[in-house]
Amino acid sequence: MAIYSLTINFKYLPSNIKRQVYTLTMGNDYFTKKLEPIKVTKQKPISQLLKEMSRTAYQGRKLGEAVDVWENMLKEKDLVIALGFAGSMSTAGQWTVINWLMENRFIDVLVSTGANVSEDIVDAMGLGYWQGSHMVNDEELLDADVNRYYDVFGKETDYREMEDLVTDYVMTCNQDYQYTSAEFLHGLGQFLNKKNIPAITAVAAANNVPIFSPAMVDSAYGETFLLAKNKGHNVHIDSVKEFDQFVQIGTKTKEVGVIYVGGGVPKDLTQLIAISVSPMTEDQGVQGRKGGLRKSLQEYYYPHKYAIQITTDSPQWGGLSGCTLEEAISWGKINSQTGTRAVCYCDATIALPLIAHALAERVPEKRNAPDMSWIFKDMPKA
Repeated sequence: MAIYSLTINFKYLPSNIKRQVYTLTMGNDYFTKKLEPIKVTKQKPISQLLKEMSRTAYQGRKLGEAVDVWENMLKEKDLVIALGFAGSMSTAGQWTVINWLMENRFIDVLVSTGANVSEDIVDAMGLGYWQGSHMVNDEELLDADVNRYYDVFGKETDYREMEDLVTDYVMTCNQDYQYTSAEFLHGLGQFLNKKNIPAITAVAAANNVPIFSPAMVDSAYGETFLLAKNKGHNVHIDSVKEFDQFVQIGTKTKEVGVIYVGGGVPKDLTQLIAISVSPMTEDQGVQGRKGGLRKSLQEYYYPHKYAIQITTDSPQWGGLSGCTLEEAISWGKINSQTGTRAVCYCDATIALPLIAHALAERVPEKRNAPDMSWIFKDMPKA
């Protein structure tokens, strides 16, 4: 009866008594971190702004948390950082951000759509893209041989010039060798470096960062394979060998951290490092790695220790691009520990440059990263 009376008359209680009731009924955990409004000051560093945003709310807070999680990854001694790179980000000017991340080894593995590691070559060749508009007559663009990427325009002639350049590389590939996408793109990067074309593949090759592109033919690369075939030269991409090579990453490190720009195939493949090592090892597990074991099966899993996702997709439609990192916990793919993951619902053209600049301020030195050159050791010489 006393509790009932207290509830009825709660609004009439003194403030100090109200706080005590909140503590008794809700616990102290609800009030451990107070929200801190942002104060505008001149010449504030981006890293400081994002730190302050992490103490606010909504996606501003999530963006700030993403920087914190990524910074914590960089402090780890035995951790491979993989970046899933989906969408059409290179045409939007983001490819140079990826180059910077690889040069500083803030990522160790790139898993990309074929578009992101081919369309950047157009820009790297000095041809480029143009600011356009989504409010335009697309039939007129077709007549003018202009390709539209939302509000970006590109010349079809430039695209074909890029394809011709990549075809020149394909013609140098060993027809008797079964390439993985990582090996093929590493060779392309070496080819482009000789021509002083600083595309993503070139910078990756110079820094021994493997690029996996499991759906590579769904891009200009598919057309270059056909162009080379018309000249009597065939290149062979072995997806089974590629998956085996990719999953081996999970056997050569103690921990994995992941960043997803968008979702799609790059995210799905990267998630599999956590669970596919079990069939690879015939359910024997990985010596030296701390993981879990499913109760109903002799099946090991090794959740990614850190995870960040930048997406504009929603989870309720059931697609992987909007799937929350919390959902992935049920699969054994993501660590459930608090403070190790961040999902930011934001356009990547906003989030990625801000995060990269904040990291540049917080971590000024190149990271001492794991050696990934073993992936290329069996490649035939060019």
